[in-house]
Amino acid sequence: MANIRKIEGKTGVSYQITVSTGYLSKGKQKRYYKTWSPAAGMTDRQIEKELQRQAVLFEEECRTGAVADSNIKFKAFGEQWFKEYAEAKLKVRTVDGYHKQEQRVYAALGHLKIGDITTRMIQKFILNLGEDGINERTGGVLSPKTIKNILSFVSSVFNYAVSQGMIRSNPCRGVTLPAIPQKERPCYSLEEAQQFLEYLEKEPIQWRVFFTLAIYGGFRRGELLGLEWKDIDFDTGVVTIQRTSLYTKEKGVFTDTPKTKGSMRSLKLPDDVIALLRQYKAVQAAEQLRLGSQWVNSDRLFTGWNGKPMNPNSPQGWLHEFLNRVGIRQINIHSFRHLNATLLINGGTDIRTVSAALGHSQTSTTLNIYAHTFAAAQAAATDAVSSALKFKKEKA
Repeated sequence: MANIRKIEGKTGVSYQITVSTGYLSKGKQKRYYKTWSPAAGMTDRQIEKELQRQAVLFEEECRTGAVADSNIKFKAFGEQWFKEYAEAKLKVRTVDGYHKQEQRVYAALGHLKIGDITTRMIQKFILNLGEDGINERTGGVLSPKTIKNILSFVSSVFNYAVSQGMIRSNPCRGVTLPAIPQKERPCYSLEEAQQFLEYLEKEPIQWRVFFTLAIYGGFRRGELLGLEWKDIDFDTGVVTIQRTSLYTKEKGVFTDTPKTKGSMRSLKLPDDVIALLRQYKAVQAAEQLRLGSQWVNSDRLFTGWNGKPMNPNSPQGWLHEFLNRVGIRQINIHSFRHLNATLLINGGTDIRTVSAALGHSQTSTTLNIYAHTFAAAQAAATDAVSSALKFKKEKA
């Protein structure tokens, strides 16, 4: 039977729940303690009812051994989580991103027992990140997206603790994130894209192919770098995405599965693009023959000088230099993906087809990212209907 003691403190009333589960080797009772504080505004009857419920739950946890596990500090359990779960279940880049946030998270929560951490504690931590968090790389405040990733890390640790029977629920569930402002996604206009392709005609064929595929296929950078010649069906003109090529400081360049299940997809590309791919394959074969034993046959479309998979940082570096040289507005590689999506939407392509082409796992993702573009396309379509009806009325 749990013993309950009322505690009058400067910050209000709390209750200490004590449960004994037997005796230790020297005859001393084995006791567990928990402090519970009622929420503001609770009536005496509500407090009594909830206090009894908390006592029963705590007594059950003590007798099943779950409470002993919940005494582990968050940092110690977080380190276990990385080894037991994250490194085996999550993508390398995701784990690498969580490792970068360890110090920040452990400074706030690492010294606390996982069973003592409340939703309110995590909420205050998240709010402080929004007000005082500093991005070490840029020196600016943390972005809402970074804060969301930090909460994702903390929540994943607690989810694992729940699955192991160490705590009953994840305290992150009730946490509210700062709003993520919707920004205009930078991409070229149709005229700028055409100008870009005209300038690209004079560049090395490797870069002509890379950025032509980026525009016509809407592929992610890692997907482009992961393409192998066996992924190109020259007879049907279909390109299949089956892998991605990524980089971390610890692993260097490595191959991984695509971002989501929906990212594994096939797209039919125009005949002109396939013809350019044929030309590029012949050029690469000639270079392989010239280098002989120095060439490493990775089967990748985009390689370093010796055939090894290209460093994922190389395309952006080349693009920056190229745009400076020809005097076109600076954008990043991902902007070509937004250009592809915008052209599809403005061309009247339905949401499911756009989502499948981009490799999004859910159409809601596409709608969230391109809500403004869809709205503009719908407005243009409505104007067209309105103009047509007005025309007929005038003719009548």
